[in-house]
Amino acid sequence: MRVAVAGGTGVVGRHTVAALRTAGHEAVVLSRSTGADVLTGSGLVVALAGCAAVVDVTSVQTTSGRVSREFFGTATRTLLSAEREADVPHHVVLSIVGATEAPSAYYAGKALQERLVRESGTGWSILRATQFHEFAAQLVGDREKRLHLVPVMRSQPVAAAEVGEALAAVATGAPRGLDRDLGGPQVEEMPDLVRRYLAATGRRGRVLAVPLPGRWGRALRDGTILAGPDAQLGEQTYAEWLTAQVVRGAPTGP
Repeated sequence: MRVAVAGGTGVVGRHTVAALRTAGHEAVVLSRSTGADVLTGSGLVVALAGCAAVVDVTSVQTTSGRVSREFFGTATRTLLSAEREADVPHHVVLSIVGATEAPSAYYAGKALQERLVRESGTGWSILRATQFHEFAAQLVGDREKRLHLVPVMRSQPVAAAEVGEALAAVATGAPRGLDRDLGGPQVEEMPDLVRRYLAATGRRGRVLAVPLPGRWGRALRDGTILAGPDAQLGEQTYAEWLTAQVVRGAPTGP
């Protein structure tokens, strides 16, 4: 089966591509580097020829609701339009647990993305996942800092590799609509995850836990972004992921 992956070079995208290829499928990476731009539409229809599904794992680094809506709105509409022209019958999107319950900041764009996909009239599947293990590293960033401001946040981190495998399985089957949430095996506190990441990687800096204001901030604290009671749970814990990264000496960031 030929499956296109939009954002196939990113944190989850590369695992999705690997899972598809391991299972014997043809994975087509959609990115500007491969000549397929999900924002302008350039090269998309040609790249989608013969595809049975498109997996959208594109992302943008922002906490602005306006920027998030602009990015995901444009990318989703462009992909759906190209899929209709190329006769692709299945659109798969990776969303975030809690996006529709707290559609603010980054989540605002994901909520819009979900709505556009639901209203598209094509076969679709939405998989909502919790934050990845890599999120703590993304909060730390590459620069050395004396103080790391980290939101007060209950998280259920899941392995990006396991999310990629789940997306590959969804894409190679019939459209599922809204799938069961996918979360990690343990509920953690994000400031603690960042402290453990700093200690394990020899990075410096004090972690200051900051409660964010508004509806989105409350959602980060009250369990809204945790996987639901019927969720499918990954196996790798944050501690296991962190140990594996440090032992391999591999990059832990995006």
